[in-house]
Amino acid sequence: MTSPDYSIEQDAVAKGYFRIAGVDEVGRGPLAGPVVAAAVILNPDDIPEGLNDSKKLAAKKRAVLGAALHDRAEVAVAQASVAEIDEINILRASHLAMERAVAALDPPPDYLLIDGNMIPRDLALPAQAVVKGDAYSVSIAAASIVAKNWRDQLMVDLAQQHPGYGWETNAGYPSKQHKQALQNLGVTPHHRRSFKPVHNILYQE
Repeated sequence: MTSPDYSIEQDAVAKGYFRIAGVDEVGRGPLAGPVVAAAVILNPDDIPEGLNDSKKLAAKKRAVLGAALHDRAEVAVAQASVAEIDEINILRASHLAMERAVAALDPPPDYLLIDGNMIPRDLALPAQAVVKGDAYSVSIAAASIVAKNWRDQLMVDLAQQHPGYGWETNAGYPSKQHKQALQNLGVTPHHRRSFKPVHNILYQE
């Protein structure tokens, strides 16, 4: 299995771009919590070793890499709320979080590498969509790590306020425990009402 590298970024450098941000989101699938995106501009001379798709890394490794990225790269994190997810749908909300993360980089990047097959419509910068980008681009892998660490910690914090759903371990994804708790404990303000398992409980006949 190949690890992500800096070759896509080098192609962009060859076109005259230098502030290249990898952009990725985490949290499309959960039943609860916001969708979170990160934008990361790596220093090509100081890239932390071991960057990879956040889903392929153990939590401890992700934490170490996340700290290194905050120290050695330019990092921005943003989210779209549960209310926004329910209002505009999860795909558009994930793009909104990406747009906000890019806007939070100061000074702005001049080129974007976006994980997935779509470029969010309100990004006015030159951009390239990279399918499975966190497996190919270290910048996108870095963004996936930062976004996952940030969102996982948020869900741990929310689990303190709403115990029983297992958010500290399932991060709001539809695990067996989470779905059982929805039946037994009901729907919290942090649940996505437009998602079928939640919607079905709210509107049971």
